[in-house]
Amino acid sequence: MSIFDPQAQVHSPDFKIVAALERLAEAFRALLWDKSKVLGISPIQIQILLFVRFHTDDKCKVSQLAQEFNVTKPTVSEAVKSLEQKGLLERHPDETDTRSHTLHLTVAGMDAVAQTADFAAPMLRGVSSVPAADQGQLLEQLLGIIGHLQRAGIIAMQRMCFSCRFYQNTDNGHFCRFLNKPLAKHELRVDCGEYESKSA
Repeated sequence: MSIFDPQAQVHSPDFKIVAALERLAEAFRALLWDKSKVLGISPIQIQILLFVRFHTDDKCKVSQLAQEFNVTKPTVSEAVKSLEQKGLLERHPDETDTRSHTLHLTVAGMDAVAQTADFAAPMLRGVSSVPAADQGQLLEQLLGIIGHLQRAGIIAMQRMCFSCRFYQNTDNGHFCRFLNKPLAKHELRVDCGEYESKSA
């Protein structure tokens, strides 16, 4: 049976949920492509610019980006090279490793980010239509699915609560030892700046 068979979906909530997630992924890709056509840069290049803009230097390296986006290092290197040629990105030598470089946005790169950062706004409006009381539950469930895919080796390590060494699942719910406080479901993080892997 296939999740893409409408007849198979009829009696399987699991199949319907996976099919719905596929539709959401398609919407995300379509929004990204629309923005890339306007700016003349590829979707992966937009994602790289956005990532570099909002993450620390230690994460803004070619090897890290390849892992982040589940693509090969040559794919990221080619995208970075193109962004450098367009004057949107530049490499700075890593102060701790002379063989490595960190990526930084140029002024033009910052402008490009300003023009692209809202590409997912239509999806945000859709999520905002979910009642506030249900959003925490939805977030918790999505993080659970992401965690399963991470443990299965399908996606790279995610900087989210469930795989962080500071996270604790208690009888009373979620707890963060870094913040030293319980976390409501809506406070769970998908991409946390204080994240440290459990295996670290």
